[in-house]
Amino acid sequence: MIVKTYAEYQANSETPEILFWVGCAGSFDARAQKVTKAFVEILNHVGIQFAILGKEEMCTGDPARRAGNEFLFQMMAYNNIQTLNMYGVRKIVTTCPHCFNTLKNEYPELGGNYEVISHAVYLQQLIKDGKLKMKENGSFKGKRITYHDSCYLGRSNDIYEAPREVLQALDSDLVELKRCKTNGLCCGAGGAQMFKEDEKGETRINMERTKDVLESGASVVASNCPFCLTMLNDGIKNNEKENEIQALDIAEMIAKSI
Repeated sequence: MIVKTYAEYQANSETPEILFWVGCAGSFDARAQKVTKAFVEILNHVGIQFAILGKEEMCTGDPARRAGNEFLFQMMAYNNIQTLNMYGVRKIVTTCPHCFNTLKNEYPELGGNYEVISHAVYLQQLIKDGKLKMKENGSFKGKRITYHDSCYLGRSNDIYEAPREVLQALDSDLVELKRCKTNGLCCGAGGAQMFKEDEKGETRINMERTKDVLESGASVVASNCPFCLTMLNDGIKNNEKENEIQALDIAEMIAKSI
């Protein structure tokens, strides 16, 4: 698996096509690391010249801002922007909608202007351009699959069709959840909720969302967000349905099908 840093490219006077922003979850969370590896596998398979920042990448500051620590957010953002601008980065692809939303919509006001693409859209483009082709009898052919809209890709950035087109390329039976697209239900992790204690209530949001997933009768629930993946996995385990349904990122599904 070939992964080079931006610094390594610049040492050879080269410029990669894209910067892959790995994100905190993709770097440190064991489950999300599998998504990172799957996406890297796809990029290598297609022959895309890409780089990561490695140890120079800091958290985007999204959880800090959502939790109300604006000072910490701006400090993190300024550090990242200095690094990105130093390397002359223009195009960023990320597997995390939280990173995507922050880099795309919140960094420009602090001097960070880049073309930022979600991996869902990037995979859709690769498939449309004929660069990414699926095996005839892939792992998900004919399987009943459903898709969970992450808040930061869906309602926050109005990206609904790209991930669905990626899943349709797998030749599977895609069924919609009863609450989807603009009417989708949050997994329960957004807005820094992932990192705080539960508030008073009768049901955890991820358990409520998992009910929708189980009712769909799908054998796989696809997502595009490491937070959603964690919450859906927890909901499936809590219902003891691990043998009946899997929660997978779309990158993992594509990597298994090429």
